Formats: sequence, structure tokens, C-alpha cells
Amino acid sequence: MILHVISSARAGGLRYFRVFDTSVLVAALRSPVGASSLLVEDVLSERLKPLVSVSLVLEYESVMTRTEHLAASGFTMSEAVGIVKSFCLIGEQVHLAYPLRPQLKDPDDEFVLETAFHGRADVIVTFNLKDFKLAAGAFGIEAISPREAVERMRTR
Repeated sequence: MILHVISSARAGGLRYFRVFDTSVLVAALRSPVGASSLLVEDVLSERLKPLVSVSLVLEYESVMTRTEHLAASGFTMSEAVGIVKSFCLIGEQVHLAYPLRPQLKDPDDEFVLETAFHGRADVIVTFNLKDFKLAAGAFGIEAISPREAVERMRTR
């Protein structure tokens, strides 16, 4: 469960660089089971090191604290913000030296791609494969689903 892991977010070793689309964090918030939840728990227990930027973190917080997500998850606003803060503490800060826009249909997705590009990520984890595969691929970044990310981690 995500709440349990927040309290122990400073233990363990780190592996892999990934950028998580906001939809992955929202899915983890809304459901304690599934690949998204496993990935977020791995970040919070420091088994994964996400890449984060100021723009991406602001997007995370804005979306995760929406009333509908909090109501569906049972989390309070401060608990949702706590997850975002943990991503900031554990993650690798990426400076967005210049924009790549426009590359994607949704302007809010640009932060994810720019963080991945400037952070030299190998993978963007997202549910929005249709839009990200082509745009990310143009920069040598692979877009994969949360389920595929978990499967790859299990085989390593």
C-alpha cells in the first residue's frame, strides 16, 4: 500500500532511470493493486529512481490533488502531496534547458517528454502509448506501459 511505503521512503538501493507520466501516479493513487501501484511503491522504497522536473512535479501535484481522484482513492490532499514530495526527494532533478514543443497532442504531456529528453531517460512509463511512442521514439526514448515496466524489472 502506498501510504505504508511513504513512511519508509528512505531505505534501499536505487536502480533504473524512468519518467512516469502523470496517469501512472493517478492510477496508483486510485488503486492499491496493479502495475502502477507497484512502480510507485518501488519509487517510494527507493528501488526505482524517477527523473523529475519542476514542471512535471507541478503537473503531478495539480492532477493528483483533484477532487475526483482524492474521492476515488480515499487519500487526503496532504497524503497525495506527500507522494509527490517523495518523488522530489528520491528522484533525480532534471533541468529543462529548452523546450521541445510542440511534439504531442496534449500540451500537458510535453513536460513528460521534455523531462525524459533532458534527463536522458531510456523509458517513459505511460498509459498513453499511442501519443508517446512516436514522439518519444524520435528522441531515442521508448514509451512503455506500467505492466511492461514491471515485467522488465522482474526479468532483470
